[in-house]
Amino acid sequence: MNRLADLAWPDLEPVGSDGVGDAAAGRVLLVPLGSLEQHGPHLPFDTDTAIITAVVAAATRRLPHALVAPVIPFGASGEHQGFAGTLSIGAEATEHLLVELGRSAAETFPALCFVNGHGGNVAALDRAVARLQAEGRAVRGWSPRWEGDAHAGAVETSLMLVVAPERVRLSAAVAGDTRPLSEVLPLLRRDGVRSVSASGVLGDPTGARPDEGRRLLQEAVDGLVAFVRREFPPPRPADRPGAAR
Repeated sequence: MNRLADLAWPDLEPVGSDGVGDAAAGRVLLVPLGSLEQHGPHLPFDTDTAIITAVVAAATRRLPHALVAPVIPFGASGEHQGFAGTLSIGAEATEHLLVELGRSAAETFPALCFVNGHGGNVAALDRAVARLQAEGRAVRGWSPRWEGDAHAGAVETSLMLVVAPERVRLSAAVAGDTRPLSEVLPLLRRDGVRSVSASGVLGDPTGARPDEGRRLLQEAVDGLVAFVRREFPPPRPADRPGAAR
């Protein structure tokens, strides 16, 4: 994986009359966005962060023109604040953070994609992307579309059994509120997750399986790769700095 954190500034310094550095030209910077919030009694607080980091890492191996920024580990998780340990910066701060980060990234990189792993971040992400695009920046946002339950249920537990199985307390897994998200969403927004699920689980993790986690992970990786290739095609050889014309 090509990680921004592993580079030094001269690796991206603009060169030549066009003002574009060899390492930055044609690149898309992927910025993973997670959360630190309760995920029931059986999954760690950084479940969203761990899963989206794994998706980005696998996708980047198929995207040689992508560079990965360090993950943003906090987001808008106010609906989980009723559970000890949840750390949320709220939707307004999340939006502001993404806007300022996008503006900064645009000074070096021609394209930017926020890769979001937490549903509570979506509204803030959409607003930030719209604002950055209105400023003329090549910015997109992408989130995986998981099939199944909403939070800390079979979907996320199956994924974590692949991403970090040693961190899953499967013996502590319990079913929570299994109603469709559309039915409980108004309650969550008004009174928080704890108002509908004492365990913090929305779904039933007891049937989680690693093989299902592998399938879900692969679908997400394929989806991200296809999205980046469509929205930010890799440069053709003739478009690269120093290429013969």
